[in-house]
Amino acid sequence: MAAAAAGAGQEKQLAPTLLSFFIYNPKLGPKEGEEEKKILFYHPNEVEKNEKIRNVGLCEAIVQFTRTFSPTKPAKSLHTQKNRQFFHEPEENFWMVMVVRNPIIEKHKDGKPVYEYQEEELLDKVYSSVLQQCYSMYKLFNGTFLKAMEDGGVKVLKERLEKFFHRNSQKQRPLFSQYLQTLHLQSCDLLDVFCGISFFPLDKMTYLKIQSFINRMEESLNIVKYTAFLYNDQLIWSGLEQDDMRILYKYLTTSLFPRHMEPELAGRDSPIRAEMPGNLQHYGRFLTGPLNLNDPEAKCRFPKIFVNTDDTYEELHLIVYKAMSAAVCFMIDASIPPTLEFCRKLDSIVGPQLTVLASDICEQYNINKRISGAEKEPQFKFIYFNHMNLAEKSTIHMRKTPSVSLASVHPDLMKILGDINSDFSRVDEDEEIIVKAMSDYWVVGKKSDQRELYVILNQKNANLIEVNEEVKKLCATQFNNIFFLD
Repeated sequence: MAAAAAGAGQEKQLAPTLLSFFIYNPKLGPKEGEEEKKILFYHPNEVEKNEKIRNVGLCEAIVQFTRTFSPTKPAKSLHTQKNRQFFHEPEENFWMVMVVRNPIIEKHKDGKPVYEYQEEELLDKVYSSVLQQCYSMYKLFNGTFLKAMEDGGVKVLKERLEKFFHRNSQKQRPLFSQYLQTLHLQSCDLLDVFCGISFFPLDKMTYLKIQSFINRMEESLNIVKYTAFLYNDQLIWSGLEQDDMRILYKYLTTSLFPRHMEPELAGRDSPIRAEMPGNLQHYGRFLTGPLNLNDPEAKCRFPKIFVNTDDTYEELHLIVYKAMSAAVCFMIDASIPPTLEFCRKLDSIVGPQLTVLASDICEQYNINKRISGAEKEPQFKFIYFNHMNLAEKSTIHMRKTPSVSLASVHPDLMKILGDINSDFSRVDEDEEIIVKAMSDYWVVGKKSDQRELYVILNQKNANLIEVNEEVKKLCATQFNNIFFLD
């Protein structure tokens, strides 16, 4: 009896999971009996054909029905007891749908499991952003859906979608093991809405050294079209358009860099490669491209990326080269195949200089850290985002695990941040929202001049005036050169 009572009290929480993900075009199978032709991609693939057709037909009906009320803005999501469906039309008549199971609380009653679906836990804006990023990431490596149709019709588009979202046939250095597995729906939050870029703080002299290095490299390697420079997974310089850089940054920091993690080199006393002609010693290596430059059979395959797809539609090879904590991305025209000779030249020119530069940045960073002094654990945590340059900073999220950024506060507080963000997006004016959470935390959201700041304060007995003063102090210390309206 006591065991049954104990069992009855036990609760288990089950995180949201991906139930299905599919892409369809209603124009491809307009006649009865041709419904299957509309489906371009469906996950999980094992689902029976008639069920796929039924699910796609239902989504099509929902979209058409909502168009009667809002012709320009059809449905974005559908809420049901057990799941939530998200719709996105990235290109005309191409629809992407993601179905996510709501979180579940599993209880035991009379020895049997009882499931309670948490219908209001998922935030539409967060998961709609995840779905939009699925398209952006596909487009970065494959170009638009329309371009695939132009290249070889429905067959080519289906092949590209299958290859990107489901499996990976690239034998050498895959881009993703399987893109849908990298979504980590249980840890999605406000950072997925912003999809921002973390910038590395630098003094002017070091920044000029990096700028000079990039100019020299682009001159020496004259086929380079665009360059991006990162240190410690943070961006320092980029020649790409912002929207292209933000999705490339997401790929680099959540997929490519984590796969090549290595123990940080504390100094220059570690074993140095001394295999280059002329004994040019350095720590440089390719993260994309040839594994061994001394192998005459080494394959110089680099991933292709597509940028400026709304305008000039450029196809480029992505060369990522790293030395210690510094990484540089060189993008060259895809019509020029990089040779082993070019890779060796790049290695001999970039490797030694990038190694010295990485060491200089590290030294400068440590000096600045010593000057600012050891920081004690603050009373607050915050997320900052600037819509103009996509700059993002968070003290709420812990250091990324191989591919996920984990929040260090309770999910309920993260949900409040998401709700405040949704309120901000409904109006254009600057505003401030202060919330007292059930757990005695205070949550503050400030929106000012295309910038957003979210603060979580752990001050149980504070009142509204004191909380406001604390946020002002935070703005003065952390954002002293950024204008926030009072």
